[in-house]
Amino acid sequence: MQALMRPGGALHIRIDGPADAPRLLMLNSLGTDLRLWDGLMPHLRGFRVIRYDKQGHGLSDLWDGTSIADHAADAVAVIEAAGAPVTLVGCSIGGLIAQAVAAARPDLARALVLSNSAAKLGTAESWNQRIAAVEAGGTESIADAVMERWFAAPFRASPDLALWRNMLARTAAPGYTAACRALASGDQTEATRALRLPALVIAGAEDGASPPDLVRATAGLIAGAEYHLIPGAGHLPCVETPAAMVALLIPFLERHA
Repeated sequence: MQALMRPGGALHIRIDGPADAPRLLMLNSLGTDLRLWDGLMPHLRGFRVIRYDKQGHGLSDLWDGTSIADHAADAVAVIEAAGAPVTLVGCSIGGLIAQAVAAARPDLARALVLSNSAAKLGTAESWNQRIAAVEAGGTESIADAVMERWFAAPFRASPDLALWRNMLARTAAPGYTAACRALASGDQTEATRALRLPALVIAGAEDGASPPDLVRATAGLIAGAEYHLIPGAGHLPCVETPAAMVALLIPFLERHA
């Protein structure tokens, strides 16, 4: 395990792959940690893969994390410590953070991959309702409803669902609600419209959290972006349909990373 010290606390980071290989920064979704990407790692051995737990998630401390700018600043610090430039690969809120980094520090970003993400995710009202639910009953109280939005029915019927439910339910409520507050105010629409870098945008046909139309609309903001829909996938294709995601990701990385 490795820690990157930030002004308010420690971020848990992990770096795999050859030091001289093209770099990828993997940015996790809400309620998950860097293990989100484990299913892709066997296919990324030719890359320098940088992962970390967001503030208040996994083994990372929480000191702020209530805006997308806070999380983008953490991501920039990780990139500067691990080496630039990187291809930013973000899922859900991780994709929103990736967009913010690409807009604020284009010198650090070679290319952009957005999985099940958008320039704006949800509404302030919906996130405030989620915050209230978690503050009242903890992340355990929302776990079953979130699993319905995250995964298609076949995966929900598998034994592996329990592990992802546990990951979410064991996320500390303050870290989870801080990220919800970041989502409530996060809107990268105009900044993302100005992006000029290679972009791959991936949606899941069964995604109940970031519906395909929302994801496709964000792809439309980025000039030249590739958009792909994965049939049968929910909100986390890297977990549910890793082979299908790899089939899209690797050719893109070979061209642009």
